[in-house]
Amino acid sequence: MSKPKTRWIVIFSIIVLVQFIVLFDSGQPPADAADTIDKADTAWMIVASAFVLFMTPGLSFFYGGMVSAKNVISTMLQSFIALGVISLLWYLVGFSLAFGDSIGGIIGNPLTFFAFHNVGLNPHPALSPTFPLLLFALFQLKFAIITPALITGSFAERVKFTSYLIFMCLFAIFIYSPLAHWTWHPEGFLRKWGVLDFAGGSVVHMSAGFAALAGAYILGKRENNNHQPANIPFILLGTGMLWFGWFGFNAGSALAANGMAVLAFATTNMASASAMITWVMFDALVGRKISAMGACIGAVVGLVAITPAAGFVNLGQSVFIGFAAAIISNLAVYYKQKRTSLDDTLDVFPCHGIGGIVGMILTAVFAKDVGLIYGQTQTFLYHLLALVIVGGFAFGGSYLIYKITGKITRLRVSPEDERMGLDMSQHSETIHPMLVEAA
Repeated sequence: MSKPKTRWIVIFSIIVLVQFIVLFDSGQPPADAADTIDKADTAWMIVASAFVLFMTPGLSFFYGGMVSAKNVISTMLQSFIALGVISLLWYLVGFSLAFGDSIGGIIGNPLTFFAFHNVGLNPHPALSPTFPLLLFALFQLKFAIITPALITGSFAERVKFTSYLIFMCLFAIFIYSPLAHWTWHPEGFLRKWGVLDFAGGSVVHMSAGFAALAGAYILGKRENNNHQPANIPFILLGTGMLWFGWFGFNAGSALAANGMAVLAFATTNMASASAMITWVMFDALVGRKISAMGACIGAVVGLVAITPAAGFVNLGQSVFIGFAAAIISNLAVYYKQKRTSLDDTLDVFPCHGIGGIVGMILTAVFAKDVGLIYGQTQTFLYHLLALVIVGGFAFGGSYLIYKITGKITRLRVSPEDERMGLDMSQHSETIHPMLVEAA
């Protein structure tokens, strides 16, 4: 029996075993918590969770339109498959690692909510005081899904699909879950320091950005990194889906149907609008043409930068955050492309990594009552320390995970498969029959 076939038999057997384990689990209490639940908060969190889930298909269109025509399907699938893989992993152990009983403020007890044990319809006094804990777990799941999907833009067009699946699982367990615990669990050490991350500037965007940087470095340059984007309308569609979903991402992080949710909704829109216009105007200022791709990238950078600050700043400050992030990320993209040999295919680090850093710093500058502009330095200094810790952990941990994955199976496709395109070589699919003949 061939080695690849044996590997898949083992993986499938593990999946079957896990199915039997969770099938007979009776840990979810069937309690009727109707009397203790706020119906408005519950309704909003259901909607917000659906919004955030919508972002991952949006990301698949956003990324899929940017790559070459022979890699569209593979790039889109790398985002889409996370909906399934991370959902199961989060159900089994991810949620417990992120939000289970704290072990020293570093990680959650994996047994607290294993297979959603005790994750039922009752509110949780610390995590979801006005709506079911099960809904909180599902809302947080959507963040866990999109984070590894964001990373895929850095190694698009050359990563082996099975290697990506292994990396995604290891990243979710050993990088994402600890970061979520540090930042959002009531006992997480960053949260106890007073670090403010409203919806994931460090947990989602910085972690994805630094993991992307490590991935681009490990996998090396593509054989041909000069190509025309396959489908600009896909990029526009994906941006619209992301912008729409981001309202759930940020406003939902208020965890209630209240004024903070409204503020986060408004600041999210204004920062993205500001960044989009700033990006295209800056392009024109330096002699580049205003482009649909530039408008889309700018809008997403604004969404990234406002994420940690959304509930803590006013509208004018959100406009400035979008403005600053657009200029800094635009310069970072140019520097990466012209001054380095790093092949971060879709500029994940300059946009998400740098955008997340800008957002975290400006959150500490503008956050109401505790920001630097209010004469307070503690939050700002802790944010700077958190940036070093999160960046180092995400980059170093991801680098190690890439190395471990490379020991299990080859990370990169063969040169022949790369020239053929990942759509055909990895999935035997193509967006156009003529590409089969060309390959």
